[in-house]
Amino acid sequence: MKGPVVAGGLVLALLLGFVIARSTASPPAAAPAPTAIPSHSHGGATAGDLGGLSLSSAGFTLSPTTTTFAAGATQPFAFRILGPDGKPVTRFAVNHEKLMHLVVARHDLSGFQHLHPEMAPDGTWSIPLTLPSPGIWRIYTDFVTFDATGAQAPVTLAVDATVAGDYQPVTLPAPARTAEVAGMTVTMEGTPAVNATQPLSLRVLASGSPVTDLQRYLGTYGHLVVLRDGDLGYLHVHPETELVGGAVKFWLSAPSSGRYRLYFEFQRAGQVHRVEFTVVVP
Repeated sequence: MKGPVVAGGLVLALLLGFVIARSTASPPAAAPAPTAIPSHSHGGATAGDLGGLSLSSAGFTLSPTTTTFAAGATQPFAFRILGPDGKPVTRFAVNHEKLMHLVVARHDLSGFQHLHPEMAPDGTWSIPLTLPSPGIWRIYTDFVTFDATGAQAPVTLAVDATVAGDYQPVTLPAPARTAEVAGMTVTMEGTPAVNATQPLSLRVLASGSPVTDLQRYLGTYGHLVVLRDGDLGYLHVHPETELVGGAVKFWLSAPSSGRYRLYFEFQRAGQVHRVEFTVVVP
């Protein structure tokens, strides 16, 4: 009997040691995800990244002073971000050279704007804002703050603003692989797919030749905002840190089938340019 007892005790000791090790050891490091910050991702975006669907998320709430505008009139737009305690948040992390990205588009996906408001010491953000035409406009606040543990918390909150008048909706342009701006042609290579991360490259040409003097804007060679037609789900993506084959390369995964509008911004000779694409994901 002595042999089985000893063997059984050895097995029990090994099992006990395994349990203790599991309870005290740090968990293994997770593999790097393609998206470091969902709402302001760098190099990739995966399913579930679409934000901007609510005034509140992750305990934070967008509190604007007004949501009524007159068509074509520039007026101050002020807002605060309230934390889980209901108080204005005053601590934000710099993300691509700015503390706050304010993105505006009408519900028909026209009238895109990408702005950067300033914050007062009391946590009030403000910026002059012009909504040029009647309709319902979505205003997105895209930022990184800190949660209760001190960890960075990327958040995108949004509110609808109303511009009174005769609303004339703009038909969403048909899908195309090229777009023109300021004498330049931008070509799009690649197609997003549902739940499958795919490369998407934007190449800038002038007179048929590749542009080789793109400048960094807000820290990268390009910015891509994606809005989903229907609910205006929002995603702001940044590309790989360097040009790839002369193109600005992103990684995208569509969270659902449907139509999307892509807004690509880049800088050349100190001037920021924007082109827009319609993409249909089957």
